[in-house]
Amino acid sequence: MRLVIDCRYIRRDGRHDGISRYTAGITGGLGRLVPLTMLIDDERQLQLLPDLPWVRTRPVTHPLEPLIPRVVNRLRPDVVFSPMQTSGSIGRRYGLVLTLHDLIYYRHRTPPTEFAWWVRLLWRVAYLSYLPQRILLARADEVVTVSETVAREISRHRLTRRRVTVVPNAPDSPPLDEAAPGPRERSIVYMGAFIGYKDVPTLVRAAALLPGWTLHLASRISAAERASLERVAAEAGGADLLFHDGVDEAEYAALLDSATALVSASRDEGFGLPVVEAMSRGVPVVLTDIPIFREVGGDAALYARVGDPASFAAAIRRLGDAGEWRRRSVTALAHVATYSWDASASRLLPVLQRVAERRRTR
Repeated sequence: MRLVIDCRYIRRDGRHDGISRYTAGITGGLGRLVPLTMLIDDERQLQLLPDLPWVRTRPVTHPLEPLIPRVVNRLRPDVVFSPMQTSGSIGRRYGLVLTLHDLIYYRHRTPPTEFAWWVRLLWRVAYLSYLPQRILLARADEVVTVSETVAREISRHRLTRRRVTVVPNAPDSPPLDEAAPGPRERSIVYMGAFIGYKDVPTLVRAAALLPGWTLHLASRISAAERASLERVAAEAGGADLLFHDGVDEAEYAALLDSATALVSASRDEGFGLPVVEAMSRGVPVVLTDIPIFREVGGDAALYARVGDPASFAAAIRRLGDAGEWRRRSVTALAHVATYSWDASASRLLPVLQRVAERRRTR
């Protein structure tokens, strides 16, 4: 099987976002199973990718992206896997497997602010109807998504007649044998974007109900978003917030290894990668009680009501008991052991082989 992975969604600045990390993790897992070629558009992407054969072409934002098969066909692949649903497909002579990560922006329509105005405009138009998604997914031979929760949504909204397979996210490193030793600080960690549906203000208000506790906000943040959260903290009577404005892998691990919990008040997710990252280090998690977090966090997590700071504060206080913290830590490590990039690659490989075989027999 000649396999090509579309790695053009990898970040160029040396730090993953969710799609970038998924791409790199799946590529590494598949690369340990079968030969493959990575498709990139910038050699800086290689710093986040495994050491595997690669070919450089134009980026996914190029106006001729729909015609990218004219380039890919020269590689004579049996099948191409894309970690997104937007890879071009006109004139392809190979099998194609596309990925749909979530349907969040049908419910939370505001596009990310870092995009250009025209991209945000097209974004809003695209999410007015399910038709664009149906058209995108109809181009695939099969479809992949990252959770059973999203797979059910795809079925409920009848987005595709293609076979859908769940290939989950995973932490980059295997779980620790046990949580890092030493006392835990009275601190909680948030890792994620600062956009509306993530509901970070609820975490800030919860921190205000926890005197002596610190809320670490680990991700990169704009000046405007920081000022907004500081206003929320002041209005809530004061909360100890520590803005890290982005951390590298080592800093993130150290932050988790001293924290009591990772927290997320998100109202919607496709998966929730920080959840399994924290659990892989034996760190308990306190999450919004929504279906996707029930799927990913299982019995290891503590759950709080949507948008309820008092509920989050109460759950965090429960972890102040040493016995409760230890029990949640052990359960988290056992639960997260089911998630790995090798396991996810093993789920994906039969999909790719099936599609490749169908193409060869036509």
